[in-house]
Amino acid sequence: MATFEQINLGDSASFTKTISESDVYLFAGITGDLNPAHVNAVAASEGMFKQRIAHGMLTGSFISTVLAMQLPGPGTIYVGQNLQFRGPVFIGDTVTARVEAAEKLDQRKWVKFKTTITNQDGKLVVDGEATVIPPTA
Repeated sequence: MATFEQINLGDSASFTKTISESDVYLFAGITGDLNPAHVNAVAASEGMFKQRIAHGMLTGSFISTVLAMQLPGPGTIYVGQNLQFRGPVFIGDTVTARVEAAEKLDQRKWVKFKTTITNQDGKLVVDGEATVIPPTA
């Protein structure tokens, strides 16, 4: 865990996960997003990517994992996120979510983080920025 005062610009952390078929189906069930691009292999084979893709927000949620569990860590309050989805994530892909402290907002004691997710080939699949309130103690 790191407080506002303990975070330095450039500090970073990451989380890596291989996306399973179960991950995609569980996320679909939890959210109600049953888009055939995610859950129907036949329909997905006729689509843009020719196979099922993970939900963009499933992939993006790993940024929350890094912020909540590593940097700043437990007690962090997520107040904002922008995401740009740059490429597909397929079942079986291994993604790495990374956050890097980019700006400290002294007046509010908030921190902005550059957020990225890459696949096993190093290709950027998600890009963005998160704003958080770090834990106070």
